[in-house]
Formats: sequence, structure tokens, C-alpha cells
Amino acid sequence: MNFDNSDDFEIVNPDPGALIESLRAFGYSLEASIADIIDNSIVAGACNIHIQFSWQGEQSTIAILDDGCGMTEDKLNNAMRPGSRNPLEERDTADLGRFGLGLKTASFSQCRKLTVGSKTTGDDLKIRSWDLDYVNQCGEWRLRKLEPRECDSAFSALEKRKNGTLVLWEQIDRLVKGAEKDDLKREGLFYEHIDTVKSHLSMVFHRFLENQNSLKIFINNRQIPAWDPFLRKHPSTQLLPEEPLHHSGKKITIRPFVLPHRSKMNDGTYEIAGGPGGWNARQGFYIYRNNRLIVAGDWLGLGFRKEAHTKLARVLVDIPNSMDEDWKIDVKKSVARPPAHLRDDFKRIARLTIERATAVYRHRGKIVQRKTADNFVFPWNTNVKNGTYFYTVNRSHPLVAAVIDNSDGNRKKTEAMLRLIEETVPLPTIILNNSDNPDKLYRPFEKSPSNELLVVMKEIWLSMTRSGMSENEAGKRLAQMEPFCDYPEYLPAFFESVEENE
Repeated sequence: MNFDNSDDFEIVNPDPGALIESLRAFGYSLEASIADIIDNSIVAGACNIHIQFSWQGEQSTIAILDDGCGMTEDKLNNAMRPGSRNPLEERDTADLGRFGLGLKTASFSQCRKLTVGSKTTGDDLKIRSWDLDYVNQCGEWRLRKLEPRECDSAFSALEKRKNGTLVLWEQIDRLVKGAEKDDLKREGLFYEHIDTVKSHLSMVFHRFLENQNSLKIFINNRQIPAWDPFLRKHPSTQLLPEEPLHHSGKKITIRPFVLPHRSKMNDGTYEIAGGPGGWNARQGFYIYRNNRLIVAGDWLGLGFRKEAHTKLARVLVDIPNSMDEDWKIDVKKSVARPPAHLRDDFKRIARLTIERATAVYRHRGKIVQRKTADNFVFPWNTNVKNGTYFYTVNRSHPLVAAVIDNSDGNRKKTEAMLRLIEETVPLPTIILNNSDNPDKLYRPFEKSPSNELLVVMKEIWLSMTRSGMSENEAGKRLAQMEPFCDYPEYLPAFFESVEENE
């Protein structure tokens, strides 16, 4: 068949209105849309990016302004074209895009009017605008040319700059449709989105933000901090060996991390380290493409579930942008799957990381102590019979042993009380609460006054010394014992009080 012969084919152009409305349905969240715009700013060499949420009811706007190199008129026209680049083209190694759709699909998903102004050094400001209602009315792909005087005052500010680009979203119907300017509730909901966007951007671009000379992002004039998923500066974070893999002659770098147990962090650190969505949501692989985070915690369809006891496992993966097709990177840059021949390696690395993370979670970060400590350390014993777990009070614990030995005629009652406690441990409730709210269970003495902790310390220490143990040995054992090993700061004060009483 000769496709050069016009009798052998027909030109079937897509209906502009229908297609442009379909582009709105890509499923972008607000934060993912803004992240896609910021990708372009980073590629343009921007050092400062300002995002402005402005409330005006249905006339509210969101603007993203950068100080990058800007675009010439031809480049701006092309950037506004849906499908501005073929995804099969070889990209610059630092490019964060792929499909030539990001600016348009991300913006259309949030607004019905997209206006972009850009200025290069030594050139005048050029402004182009997509108005979806106008495209629907005229039935043609008419990209409007605008002058600064016809636009928001922000474009006048850009006109005075040496270079840069401003992306303005108007008619943001997905957020403010039907809202009145004086509707305080809708206004509050509008500004609540700032926190979600802030958390997302601090996560997705944290590698850029960590280098203060590289990039700064501001939302309504407040700078966004970087969020490190791996808590690398914490002394209790475990860095497992880095493992390089290769695909199509290119290197993939994998580095597993096991984050510290809750008991090793203060409340502020623990809250921040959980990240957007919380600890359970953020476990898994973190896929980076040119330092930009694509996937923020996912087991990549490898058969692992997100459980409370695996939440400390996070695995860093670096891939080049030449692997987009092999990793099935989507337009929104939110999905990735490893090539088939690497799945077994990824499963192996995930399994190793999960095993380490589970051990830390279950044993509160005291793996060495639990493997080597004597039976006096733990108040509870874990037992297994016929494959079933059950728990008993540790009769060898010094305080328990002292109570039993000194119960005299009440020994049977004491034993009966312990058996009652053992047989009525509310395991189903504990398991359910831990599953539904894994981050909301108190650790021992967490909300108790320090004097209550010291009283229990003293009674156990006295029990050990009265049994004939030396004070020095009793002190060493107390320091190893649960839950006091989680509160080393109280031990010096306790021993000072003992010396004073002597």
C-alpha cells in the first residue's frame, strides 16, 4: 500500500474540545500537578521558585514563578503544544520530562485557563494562554497571545525581571467551583491545600532542597524544608550495604535503610520522619530519576504488604532517565515497576531489609541485648506451643521473684493473680489497635512522671541487692533491663539518689 497516495488514507484530526477535556482526566492530584510544573523550572536552571495561593472565591489563582533561563517565543509556543516532544527521543541526562505533556496535563487537571509568560535575557516578555472554554467554543487549537497589560499583575512583575517564567492557573474549578469570596469555610479549605503541597514538594525534591545553593522553593513566601526519607543523620539509622545492578548497560544503585525504633526518637523527630501519609504509607522502595523522587515508598508489586512491623524498611533506588520505558514511568511520574529480569534481585533486597526492620520493630531496637541478655531483663516471656504463641510473666524477673518469695501465706494467691493476668492478656484488642493505629501505642512510662519511673527502678534495684547481688552488679543489670534501657538519662540521677540515701 502506497501511503503517499492521498486515496489510501484520511486525515482524522482529534476534536480539540473533546481531547482537551479528556486531558483533564489523567488523575493528577494538586500536589503532583505543581510538582510537574516545578520539574520544568529545575530543568530551566531555576534557583528560586515561588508558589502563590491567592483566594478570591471562584476567581482564586495559583501561580508558580521561577528565575530560570526562560523561553524564547518559539520555545514557549512549543512548550504550550500538547505532545511537545516525542517520548521516544533521547533526552538530556538531566532532563526531568519525557512525554511533552506535563505542563499541559498537570495544569488542565486543575484549571480551565492556563497562562504562561516567559522571558529570556535581553528579550521581551512573551505570554501565551490556553482557555478551555474558548477552545470548546471555536473548535480549534487556538493558543491566545496576550500582552502583560491584559494579564494578572504578576506578569508585570515578571516583565521587570531579567529572565524567568510564570505559570498562572485561573478558573481552578477542581478547588473553588461555586465558592463565594466571603465564604470563610471554603477559604480555609483552599489554604489547607498548602500543607499537602508543602509536604509533597519537600519529599519529591528533597535532594535539590538539601543543597541550599541549588534550589529554594517558597509557598506564599515561606521556604519549604527538605524531608529526608532515610533519616541519615540519626545515629540509630542502619545503612545496609549498597548494591549496584545493571540493566541495558546502565547502572542502578540500591541502598537499603532501616530506620530507628520509635523509642530512639523524640516526638518531633518521629512525627517528621513518618512523612506524608505516615509511617506505614512511606515504607518500601524510593525510586529516584535524576535525583527527582518518582515513587515514595512502595513494594513495587513484588508481593510484600505494608504492615506495621515492616514500616521501618526504606530502600533507595537511583535510575537514569534512559530507563523510563523499561521501568514503565507514567506521565504523572508517580508509578514505576522494575524490569522483569531484576524482580528477583529486588525481592531479595526487599526481604533482607524487611527482616532487619522487623527485628528492630519487634525488639525496640535492642537486637544485641535480646540475643545476649540473661532472663532477668524482660518482665514477659514469649512462649510457643504447637505453633501457638502465649505469654507468661517472667518469674525470674527480680521484682516478680521478690514479691513471690515474700508473699508468705499469700503465695497461692500471688500465683493465682499472675495466672489470671497471663490468661487474660487482651491479645485480640492489642493486635487490632496496633494494626489500626500502629503509631499511637504508648511505650512503657512514656506519659508517666519521672518519679514514677524512679520508684519502680528503686524497688527492682532493692530486690536484687537484698537477694545478695552486689550494688555494682545490680546497677549493671538495671541499665540492661526493660524498660529502663530506653531511659538512660534517668540512670545517673537514680544512682546519685541511692548514694545520697546511703
